[in-house]
This record gives sequence, C-alpha cells and structure tokens, in this order.
Amino acid sequence: MSTWSSLVPDADGHRPAPPGPPVLVEVVRDGFVESRHRGDLVALNADGGIAFAVGEPEMLLLPRSANKPLQAAALLRCGLDLSGELLALAAASHSGEPFHLEGVQRILAAAGLTVDALACPPDWPFDELERLAYARRGLEPAPVAMNCSGKHAAMLATCVANGWPVTGYLDPTHPVQVAVREEVERLSGEVVAHIGVDGCGAPLFGITLHGLALCYRRLALSEPGSPEHAVVAAIQAFPEWTSGTTRDEAELLRALPGLVAKVGAEAVYAAAFSDGRAVALKIEDGGQRARPVAMAAALRRLGVEHRVLDAHEHPPVRGGGRPVGELRAAFG
Repeated sequence: MSTWSSLVPDADGHRPAPPGPPVLVEVVRDGFVESRHRGDLVALNADGGIAFAVGEPEMLLLPRSANKPLQAAALLRCGLDLSGELLALAAASHSGEPFHLEGVQRILAAAGLTVDALACPPDWPFDELERLAYARRGLEPAPVAMNCSGKHAAMLATCVANGWPVTGYLDPTHPVQVAVREEVERLSGEVVAHIGVDGCGAPLFGITLHGLALCYRRLALSEPGSPEHAVVAAIQAFPEWTSGTTRDEAELLRALPGLVAKVGAEAVYAAAFSDGRAVALKIEDGGQRARPVAMAAALRRLGVEHRVLDAHEHPPVRGGGRPVGELRAAFG
C-alpha cells in the first residue's frame, strides 16, 4: 500500500498533509479534501509587531502587482499630477472595462502622448466578459487593453513631467524606475534583494513577505498630504478603477472602511487598515482561487468582522450545478 493511500480523511474531511510548506487553503468536495494550496502569510498588529504568521514571514518574493500602490506613490513624489480615479488607475491591475481604457488614454493625452508610447505588451482585457465584448467589437490585443496600462501611462506621464526620455522607461536604471526602487526600499525598510521583470515588462523589486506587509502598513498610516496618502485615498474612493467592477478585491475595499489592498499575479495579496493592522500573503502555487480565502481568514483572525468575509472565506465548490463543498482556510 502506498503512503498516500493510507492518508484517510477523518470525520471532518481532513486528510493528513505530507511534509512541506504549510497548507493555507483546502478545497473540500463532498466531505473530501480534494486539493490543497500551500503558502506563507504574515499579519501585523496595530503597533507593527507580528500578530501571527503561517509559514515563513521572511521569505523573499516578487510582489508583482501588489507593488503598484508603491509605484504610484513614487511617481507622485517625482511630480506626477494625477488624482481621483486616474490616480487609482495608475495603481491598477484593471479589468479592461471601457472606462479603464478611456482613462489610460486621458492620462497619456494630458502628457501629450498616445497609446503608441506604451511599452507594455499587447493583451486582451483581463476580465472574461470584457474580453468577449472587446473581441465582439472586432478589436485585437493591444497594449492599452493590458491590465497594467494605467501604471505604464502614469510612468510615461512622470517622464514627460521631468523631461526624462520616454523611450527605455522600463529599464531598471531609468530615473523613473530608480525612484520606484527607492520607494519600495523606504517603505519596506529593506534593500531590494532581487530584480526581475514583471509580465508587463516593468522591473520587479524583490522584498520579503514581512517587508511587503510593512509597506502596506506604512501606506495605510501615511500622513495627509503625502504621496502615499493620496494613493490610498484614491484606491479607497475608486476601487473599481484599481481593479474592476466585479472583482473580489474591489468588493473587499468597498465593504471595509479604512482598508487599502492590492492583489498581484501568482496569488500575492497585501492589505492594511488605517489603524496599522496589515496582512501579506503568497500562495505557493500561484492559485488565485485560494488568495481571497486566505486573506478573509487572516482578517477575521485580526478581529475584522463583516459579512463580506463570509463569502470570501467559504466560496462554494460545485458539482452538477449545485454546491457540494467549499474552499476553506486551513489555519487559525
């Protein structure tokens, strides 16, 4: 008999996990734990100390699009003149809805540029329904439809404001990227340990999971009038511009006052409240379905209570068109 065949579920559907990184989320079907998502998570108290951790809080990660509020703050510090929904769009992984694409063009036009200046790769809208609608209009993949185009437009506008070259703005040595790196290091309190290339072509600055949580805590606690505070206020006021009208990220932001939060590719998620509590997590296999479950469970363990957490913490698993199980957190 194999080792795995002897790992029988108990009465609650738990099947013993093999050794390895901690399990954050389980997928349960008809009382059987069908799949597991492993990962690392750290939560901070209001005073900045670690409230709890699952896995390794000092693990190095590439924050992916969870970097975007930090990038937007760096651009404001360099003289970018954006506010309101367009500033929220500068920190966005947008769904590609028409108002997103129009907003990107507004940012570029104000800087005297067109979509031809964007160096992000051509793509379809991120949201499935928007992608279908976009294709039905006879449109092709384009840089403006790429979910990072708001950030790229803001980077280009910052270059124009400073007289920096708009070509080569994605090079890590370009002044706009040097400014972003300095912002990441300042907010995290860490020296960037690794530089990668994001899916959109922009540099990625690697920090620890704990460092990412500290970044968001410092964003949430930033003083009025600071670039960081302006970015937080824009995201909170226009969450659908930073994500999309139907996204779980926007739903959480709309429901929880004082929250700033952003997801990233490969299931990175960071969030913080205006009282200093913060969470950062990374699902090891990049499984996005596990991300909101782990975040909801972590926020609840930090003392947050809201009905929106119920839906995020226990999304249904379906069989034959009806619920037959759920995703659930495996910690706390």
